[in-house]
Amino acid sequence: MNNNKHLMIVDGMALLFRSFFATSVNNYFMINSKGIPTNALYGFVKHFFSAKDYFNPTHIICCWDMEGQTHRSKIFPEYKANRAEAPLELLPQFGLVKELVSSLSIPNIGIKGYEADDCIGTIVKEMSNDTKITIVTGDKDLLQLINDNTSVAILKKGIGNYGLFSMDTFIEEYGILPSQFSDVKALMGDSSDNYNGIKGIGEKTAIKLIKEFNSIDGLLNNLDKITKTQRSKIEKDLESLEVSRILAKIHSEVPLEYSLEHSEIKIDKSKALKMFEDLEFRGLEKIIS
Repeated sequence: MNNNKHLMIVDGMALLFRSFFATSVNNYFMINSKGIPTNALYGFVKHFFSAKDYFNPTHIICCWDMEGQTHRSKIFPEYKANRAEAPLELLPQFGLVKELVSSLSIPNIGIKGYEADDCIGTIVKEMSNDTKITIVTGDKDLLQLINDNTSVAILKKGIGNYGLFSMDTFIEEYGILPSQFSDVKALMGDSSDNYNGIKGIGEKTAIKLIKEFNSIDGLLNNLDKITKTQRSKIEKDLESLEVSRILAKIHSEVPLEYSLEHSEIKIDKSKALKMFEDLEFRGLEKIIS
């Protein structure tokens, strides 16, 4: 591994939504003189630079969900259908945040038909053999991407607070390998993504079953070895389980055009400050290093 290279992958939507809801809960939207709300953008910048300073990467990219159907919603139309429309005050900030990231000379990556998770998974698969990677997100689904060179930093309350998961800390906490985590998710379902898995099986039971049988296939081949109640639940929801397996697993074969060289940190301070000025941000000059 090239120990000099450290890529930080930012889950853009996770930072943007967290920044928006941290202040909008008090109806604080930071509307500038052009009538544009900027609270999510301002928080995004603070989160971004805090993570950059904390993890000290040599390269950064930002991955985004794109508008429109994804391969998951084509398979399962109800996927994420329970989510409310984005608040009006957030809408103009979706486009502006990408301009903001570009002003920092950081690549924005997103592919129609796929989620940011899939783009992140593809980059990890392609790059992690010889590059240290830190994923900054609020989404535990990405824990399945952890490997010997890839860690996941889960955003916690406040700025600069993370739940850090490496291979060792993940195994210590869950007792399984990160690669088995998508099978756990498939069994327990995900209410925020609106798929059920097996009704009546929660995280603890799902982890216990995967620990014992290694995978969903291993479990299905040994249904005679589990309790009658569990067996009955699984047999009743087999169809749901098959769909959940596809939804829970990050797709790491996205047709991305990406090279590490393009994401080397080269922030042009004057360009970034011009963007801050246009957005009417105050007090962020010192944040750029």
